[in-house]
Amino acid sequence: MLSIKEYLFPRRCPVCDRPVKPAGALVCADCGNVLQYVSGPVCLKCGKALSDGGQEYCFDCSHKKHAYDRGVSLYRYGSVRDCVYRFKYGGRQEYAAFLGDELARHLGRQILEWKPQALIPVPLHPKRMKKRGYNQAGLLADRLGERLGIPVLSDWLVRGKNTAPQKLLDGQERQNNLKKAFKIGRNDVELKTIVIIDDIYTTGSTIDEIARTCRFAGVEKIYFAALSIGNGMG
Repeated sequence: MLSIKEYLFPRRCPVCDRPVKPAGALVCADCGNVLQYVSGPVCLKCGKALSDGGQEYCFDCSHKKHAYDRGVSLYRYGSVRDCVYRFKYGGRQEYAAFLGDELARHLGRQILEWKPQALIPVPLHPKRMKKRGYNQAGLLADRLGERLGIPVLSDWLVRGKNTAPQKLLDGQERQNNLKKAFKIGRNDVELKTIVIIDDIYTTGSTIDEIARTCRFAGVEKIYFAALSIGNGMG
C-alpha cells in the first residue's frame, strides 16, 4: 500500500523520469532493458569495456600509471547519461535507491572481496554542496553500504578546493584542476583499505588525485566503484 507521500509525490523512474509504473517500484517495468551494463572483457585496471578480448588494459590505462589499485563500474555511460544528469543536477535524490541497489546486486561480490574498511564517496566542495543540497556520490555510497554492510565515511575525505567542473576540461587540465583539491577531514580514523564511490569514471583524474591523498595518509589498498564509465579508446 502506498504512503500518502508516495501518492502525492510519486517516485520518478531513473530511466524515463515519469512516475514509476507500477506504483511503489523503483523503476518502470519496461525501462530496465534500456540500461547497458559493462560486460564482456574489461580493462584489468579501470574496468572499462574492451573491444578486443585479447587486451588486458584499455588505451588509457596502458598509457598512464594510475594511483589507485583497481576499479569497477556498472553501466556504460552513454545509456545512463540523462539519468546521471538528473540525479546529479536535477534534484532526483530518489534515484539513489534503485541505483544503489543495482551497484550492490552487480558489483557487490567484487567489492566485498576487496574487504574494505569503508566506502568513501567523492566529496563536494561546501559551496557546491550548499547549492545542490546533496552529494549524489554520498547517496549512492549510503545505499550501497547499507546493502553490503560496509561503513560509509562521508566526512573522512573533504574537498578543500572548489574546482571547475571536470567535464569542461581536457586530460592535462583535469589533472592540474584537481591538484591538492582533497584533504583528510578526520585524523581519528585510520584506514588501510577503501573503496571510493563516484557516479562517473572518465579519465580517472579525480580517483587518482583522491588516491594520492589517501596513500599519503597511510591507506594501502585503494579501489573504486563507479555508477557509469565512458568507452574511452581501445
